[in-house]
Amino acid sequence: QVQLVESGGGLVQAGDSLRLSCAASIGRMFSSYAMGWFRQAPGKEREFVAAISWSGDTTSYADSVKGRFTISRDNAKSTLYLQMNSLNPEDTAVYYCAATLGGYGTYYETVYEYKSWGQGTQVTVSS
Repeated sequence: QVQLVESGGGLVQAGDSLRLSCAASIGRMFSSYAMGWFRQAPGKEREFVAAISWSGDTTSYADSVKGRFTISRDNAKSTLYLQMNSLNPEDTAVYYCAATLGGYGTYYETVYEYKSWGQGTQVTVSS
């Protein structure tokens, strides 16, 4: 079982930036996992934000964050990142990282494709 721990959330103003981190407790096996970020706002379903293949060379973004958010990973540190720029109040949500074993160059965009989840970190953007 993969243990994932998110950090870096907080309260910011519109236009600010935040960098989320997700530390995985699987050591060198981290490089075998495709990773993703999802978010869930109150009263809404969990939605896809960004995904990255295990190699880090292919990525995918939701249209709502494309051009503002950047997903990346450091396999040597078993850590996933989400750089969020130009935040707006619609980005307010609990952000979750997720992991699943994946093939070369493959990323996943649906909740059902991920086997392991973190506990989430709150991001609140005030106007």
